[in-house]
Amino acid sequence: MSFQMTGLPEADEVLDQHPFAVVVGMMLDQQYGMEHAFRGGWKVLSRFGTLDPAAIAAADPEEFKELCSQPPAIHRFPGSMAARLQELAALVESKYDGDVTRLWTEATTGKDLFKRVQELPGFGKQKAQIFVALLAKQVGVRPDGWEAVAGDYALEGYRSVADVVDADSLQKVRDYKKQKKATAASAG
Repeated sequence: MSFQMTGLPEADEVLDQHPFAVVVGMMLDQQYGMEHAFRGGWKVLSRFGTLDPAAIAAADPEEFKELCSQPPAIHRFPGSMAARLQELAALVESKYDGDVTRLWTEATTGKDLFKRVQELPGFGKQKAQIFVALLAKQVGVRPDGWEAVAGDYALEGYRSVADVVDADSLQKVRDYKKQKKATAASAG
């Protein structure tokens, strides 16, 4: 797999080499530009030296918060996201023995995958749907029924980060979201 969603080749390479970085990016993708959110794993790796969930979970919370807050911060709310990242790492360590890929490789159906993703901190229904679509479209993880749980995010088009494969598709997703917001604003 070869991600191209951050605008930085070195950050995309971290996504390619570290599946945990993809989950971290998805977790950080809220109220923050998606390319910046998906740079989060790269920032943590370059500052902390590892993306090992056990090491992240065991890190001193204040020191880890400081590391995540250094400019450029991992998120516009670096303190709360550092804590959530440690919570995510702890869950991956305890439930999947530190191997985040077990989250999707051991899922037996789309419903099972969706349920597993929703157990992650910060993953509500919509984010879980988008992540299931991202796994299907970009990683090739397609358990039976994934389309049903991913909803419209399973469709062809440019609806979410699941559809971002280069700068052009990133702009198309941005345009789609902008148009959707404008439609919602005029309806409200």
